[in-house]
Formats: sequence, C-alpha cells, structure tokens
Amino acid sequence: MSETIFFTPNADKATRYKEIIPQIRSLVSSEKDMTANMANISAVLKEVFNFLWVGFYFVKESELVLGPFQGPIACTRIQKGRGVCGQSWARGETIIVPDVNSFQGHIACSSASKSEIVVPVINSEDEVLAILDIDSEMNGFFDSTDKRYLETIAEILINK
Repeated sequence: MSETIFFTPNADKATRYKEIIPQIRSLVSSEKDMTANMANISAVLKEVFNFLWVGFYFVKESELVLGPFQGPIACTRIQKGRGVCGQSWARGETIIVPDVNSFQGHIACSSASKSEIVVPVINSEDEVLAILDIDSEMNGFFDSTDKRYLETIAEILINK
C-alpha cells in the first residue's frame, strides 16, 4: 500500500478526482474494516482538496454517529431528518447546499462552513449505512462534478 497519494495540485477538480479514484480503489481493496477505509478516504479527500471538514457518520439505530473524519471538532450525533446529513439519510440521496446559512434546519458544527455536500453510503439492499459529509469555507463550492465522483467513492467503499 502506498503512503502517498499522487495528484496534480493545480488541476481542476474533475481531473483530481479522476487521478485519485483508482488510488482510493487500490487503497481500500485489501482492507475489510469499513472504519479503516473511511479514515483513509477522509485523509485522501482532505489532502487533495483541502476541504474544511470531510468525514463519515455511521447509521446506528435511530441516529447518525460521528465516524472517521479530518478537520475541526464535529457534531457527534445527528437525528434522522435533522440538518443536511439527517435529511440525506432520510431521503437516501446526495444533497448539495451552496449556502448553509440558507438551508432551513442546518446544524452549524463549525461557523467556518459555508457550503456542504452530503452523500449517502448505500448497500445493495438500498439501506443507508453511513453518510459522507464534506464542508467548504467557500459558498457555492460543490457541484455536479463533486456529486458524481463522491458517489463513485461511496460505491467503492461498499463494493470493494
């Protein structure tokens, strides 16, 4: 396993995603532990994109519980349907929020967060097992490019 992720720092985000996807696939392919794989994926995404916060929440009974992450201290537990993460879990779909201050019910874990994307990690039985949550310090940062590639990363995590 490589200890280095190779990417072109000044490339557009689609190019960087294309560069890291095969490396993420390789990184998680031989590891069975979901938590370990989530930790490494969080580290890769933080290093490559310098997001404010990137991490996972596990679905545990009736709430989301904080899992592996990179960034400032985070909310530990989130109820289903609450905030962006809870709504993504309830809907089973990716949510992009260009301005978190205009999202009704947003849970402010960090005042530095300006935009957010949340991607559910869904198994073959259509159950949401976890949530990938990423915050940026810039408004309008996330778009369909992020959605496409982050959903691919969530699939890699499940279908490795």
